[in-house]
Amino acid sequence: MKSKEKGVGLHPRNIHQGRYDLAALVQTLPELSQIIFENNYGQQSLDFANPIAVKLLNKALLLHYYELIYWDIPEGYLCPPIPGRADYLHHVADLLARKNGKRIPLGEGTQILDVGVGANLIYPILGTSLFGWNFVGTEIDFQALSYAASLITSNPRMEGKVSLRYQADAQRIFDLVIEQGDFFEACLCNPPFHESAEVALEGSKRKIKNLKGQAPVNPVLNFGGQPTELWTIGGELGFIGRMIQESVTVQTQVGWFTVLVSKATHLSFFQGQLENVGVKSQRVIEMGQGNKRGRILAWSFFR
Repeated sequence: MKSKEKGVGLHPRNIHQGRYDLAALVQTLPELSQIIFENNYGQQSLDFANPIAVKLLNKALLLHYYELIYWDIPEGYLCPPIPGRADYLHHVADLLARKNGKRIPLGEGTQILDVGVGANLIYPILGTSLFGWNFVGTEIDFQALSYAASLITSNPRMEGKVSLRYQADAQRIFDLVIEQGDFFEACLCNPPFHESAEVALEGSKRKIKNLKGQAPVNPVLNFGGQPTELWTIGGELGFIGRMIQESVTVQTQVGWFTVLVSKATHLSFFQGQLENVGVKSQRVIEMGQGNKRGRILAWSFFR
């Protein structure tokens, strides 16, 4: 069965609707006040092209809304936009509710796989807070995995709810990290979208031009990112294609496979692949925040 779900704006359950409550966030993280300014409309704002500002904002959001004691990331690693990451989880929760009497499953009985957990540990942080789920996070970058482990130990509420596994083969996704006896209600993945460092740099130039109104000469990634977080052999087409092929071998161990897709033009290719491997259900879930649009591709071998 193939279906497409459209939506405008953030998920209705997402608490990050509208403008940020910067006054409340400053109460939680006083250093945020250092990068807030009054824009041309007389409103409090910050420079979203500035990586320091972006990191402080997201740190404040995590501490204020998601019960964290401590959060930070090493310099140069990806700083995730919290509203969009929370949206992904809310949509995955809706998928799980479809086979649970239209009720979102809550608590540690729900095990989620996070492919490419990163140094920021963002999906386990949000998912344990929002729904009480348990997580297994995988990562090919050993330094990122070590830092994610330090975030778990720095936040006692996540101890025993989040475990981490090192993926020793950068070209594999599920092989080597899904173990015998594992069952995950869903897997999440924010893949590297670009096929080279050069393409990733051009994408950053476009993003900053949209924010600033002019193209930068030497762009700095406002959300940061290591090479393994930004690009891979074959780009998005190659990575998600491998993900689909590998999902066949673990089809009985994951209820819903899900992945973020950057380019809508790639969807028909992925949908054709999914039909070829015999999935029982596939969905495209549209997401949006402001002018930014994204989508989740989801598939299942279960009816």
